[in-house]
Amino acid sequence: MTLSTPTPAQPPAALFSPAYYQDPHTTLAWLRENSPVHEFRFPAGDVRTWLVTRYDDVKAVLADQRYSAEASTWANDEFRAAGLVAAEGTILGRGISVVDPPHHTKLRRRAMGAFTTRRVEQWRTTVQEQVDRVLADCARRDTFDVMDDYAGEVSAGVLGEILGMRIERHRELVSALNEAFPSDPALMHKVPEAFGRICEYAAELVADKRSKPADDLTSALIRGVDDDEELTEDELIGLVAAIIMGGSDTVRGFIGNAVLSLLDHPGQAELLRARPELAEPAVEELLRYDGALSTALFRVTTQEVELAGTVLPAGAPVIVGLLAANRDPRRFERPELLDLGRQGHRHVGFGHGLHNCLGAALARLEGAIAIPALIDRFPELVLDAPRDSVRYIDNWAIRRLVALPVAASPKAAARASREA
Repeated sequence: MTLSTPTPAQPPAALFSPAYYQDPHTTLAWLRENSPVHEFRFPAGDVRTWLVTRYDDVKAVLADQRYSAEASTWANDEFRAAGLVAAEGTILGRGISVVDPPHHTKLRRRAMGAFTTRRVEQWRTTVQEQVDRVLADCARRDTFDVMDDYAGEVSAGVLGEILGMRIERHRELVSALNEAFPSDPALMHKVPEAFGRICEYAAELVADKRSKPADDLTSALIRGVDDDEELTEDELIGLVAAIIMGGSDTVRGFIGNAVLSLLDHPGQAELLRARPELAEPAVEELLRYDGALSTALFRVTTQEVELAGTVLPAGAPVIVGLLAANRDPRRFERPELLDLGRQGHRHVGFGHGLHNCLGAALARLEGAIAIPALIDRFPELVLDAPRDSVRYIDNWAIRRLVALPVAASPKAAARASREA
């Protein structure tokens, strides 16, 4: 007689705990099967919160206007008192990511109006030039850190060229972004200052481009606003700030996660080298497998709602698990496997619905160029550290490695070890 293993009464690691950040997938798998609309206490403020983990439920929440992005309007008193209303008191507090239609519609239309076909094609050249430049620098060394020396340099260079921003501010902006979404109550006092720094730089960039316009996205947004006067100056600055936030760390995080996934699956890396035409579908699978966004931003119920048998009160904060949905076996066959040839259902790595990621096209373009280029340039690339020493940042919304040390080849790794 075969005895079944009993299901544990609790998930393997508490949500948004240090252990969870290093291995969220095990906990999320337990929640999908045992508590798909899971009530817990969000660590910052000890706020009653619900996490949604199944693919269909995640898409339903993101497409349903009863789950509002506008926490400043709909959140309950507990949520507000904890300081969890994103960017409250700053220009971003009414930014594109945290407002509902019709205000969101106006902002989105203006932003997407600047993403012309000609400009996107220009970005392809920009991305390729930045990748070539950074790869050449990495090739001069036996060992390097994918996060700082490759992914970070590529994403910073591309964002700087596209927006016309000064590259030396990039690290400061990444730091501010990480501080803007803490789950540690001890760090909540840094949130207003973090959002303030992002808005301050966006305002400086807009002012600079007003005096010295160029062929960049910031100047295009300014021209569009000046032509029809549909947006206020604060809304313009908020749009630029939102683009800065979206491009400062998520692309870096995605490239790092993707490279580690390919190092963990050398057969898939070899497949990508052998079949360059897989670059774009590979990006989709890598985003599904371990994307840079763990969750979407908070949604708040505008009324009492029933979801998958759970009744949520009005004003309830809801988090949708993008990582969780992307490994839901109800939607993806053998989701724990990386398969660059996978076809079928689309992932939700960039969200879904009205608030899907504004910079998704750019992120896909950067991934489709930067990831195969690194794998091709260094066909013997190896991890230059014990696998269990590779760590992720402690951040509830962003999934990003702290560092990813690699060597150009096993010989290079051995040589570096002897010299250390």
